Amino acid sequence: MIPGRRYIGRSRLLVVGLVVGLGASLLAGCGAGTDQVDFLVFGEPQELEAFRGIVSAFAATDPGFSVRLVEAADRADLLTRVSTSLAGGDPPDIFLVNYRFYGQFAARGALQPVDEQLSRPGGLEAAAFYPEAMEAFRWDGAQLCLPQNASSLAVYYNKAAFAEAGLDEPSDDWTWDEMVAAAGLLTVDGDGDGAVDRYGLGVEPGIVRLAPLVWSSGGDLLDDIERPTRFSLDTAPELVAVQDFLDLRARHRVVPSDEEMEAEDLESRFLNGRLGMLMSSRRVVPVLRSITDFEWDVAPLPAREQRVNVLHSDAYCVTAASDHHDQAWRFLEFALGPEGQRIAAATGRTVPSLRAVAESPAFLDPAVPPRRSQVFLDAIPGIRRLPTISTWPEIEDLADNLIEEAMFEPAGGEAVEFAQTLLTETEPLFARAER
Repeated sequence: MIPGRRYIGRSRLLVVGLVVGLGASLLAGCGAGTDQVDFLVFGEPQELEAFRGIVSAFAATDPGFSVRLVEAADRADLLTRVSTSLAGGDPPDIFLVNYRFYGQFAARGALQPVDEQLSRPGGLEAAAFYPEAMEAFRWDGAQLCLPQNASSLAVYYNKAAFAEAGLDEPSDDWTWDEMVAAAGLLTVDGDGDGAVDRYGLGVEPGIVRLAPLVWSSGGDLLDDIERPTRFSLDTAPELVAVQDFLDLRARHRVVPSDEEMEAEDLESRFLNGRLGMLMSSRRVVPVLRSITDFEWDVAPLPAREQRVNVLHSDAYCVTAASDHHDQAWRFLEFALGPEGQRIAAATGRTVPSLRAVAESPAFLDPAVPPRRSQVFLDAIPGIRRLPTISTWPEIEDLADNLIEEAMFEPAGGEAVEFAQTLLTETEPLFARAER
């Protein structure tokens, strides 16, 4: 395997041990006192600032208890903290987690269902949220967590680079082949020294980026989304889609090499104009808003046979062992209500899960880039999700490593060989999954 590969934005995760609220030291556990609710999160600076704003605004409502924001270093640290504190009987009251990673806690019965609270008159209503995000956090018929966002993949593009290459900006119905062709024209060696000065496209080599291409090509990623036992990438049209993804480097040379990505991550390349397009979720918007040298915007994910996207969604989860379920729910009602969702949307980081806010100027204001934010809402009806089985984090990590190896194979990765290796190496992980 190629060691040490994790390029996109992960170096931007804030490494902190800060506790906001009471100023107490961060201990191994996250247990709260009788008048305190602990909320464990991780994120980039702008996202963390939004959570601080939500906690502060909630405090102004004088709820009679405090919410302490506990900031983990990164996703791995958060998941470790939750696992360790659950085992020790002292978990946080609330934590924020992506649907792809909560299955390990759901399978242990560690999460408190919220169906009863959603049925109360005058409070949060399930119908007010996008069902595609809500469904991702249902486990054995129970709503375990409530989604904060309903994001998906899109393609951010440098408008000046498109104009320089004589390209029209991407249309709402552009195709995969059109994107690859545009990436070829955007890839340039400006000074003729034999080294690429600007690549046309940046794509993180991973299963989350590959999945929508497989689906859009008419294929299936897995044999069963609810109870998967294997990947389904060993037959056509799946193999064709996999080869097209790998060929972005081996054949077309429109994405940076592994060495180039290690030297400069994709977000940095886009920020400094050395990348024409960047495929990513909504999470990069706060960073891109710092650009002053050129205009940029966002386009829909290109399609093949059908327009399909992949869900990116994080949710507030309440631990079953918490002693503060009522207080935790009161905070969730605020954080996921109109005011809390507007605070989060102002960062640019999230596609609000609450329809009323997502479809309002708080998210869609064209005066604040990206101008075409509507593409994220248009993508929601075609969103598909990845599994939530307990071993999916391990499966995803292994799959990502194999995709990296295949994409950056000097002679060009072969889809058939990759698919067989993936099937063989992930088989034991699927076998011990809980769902």
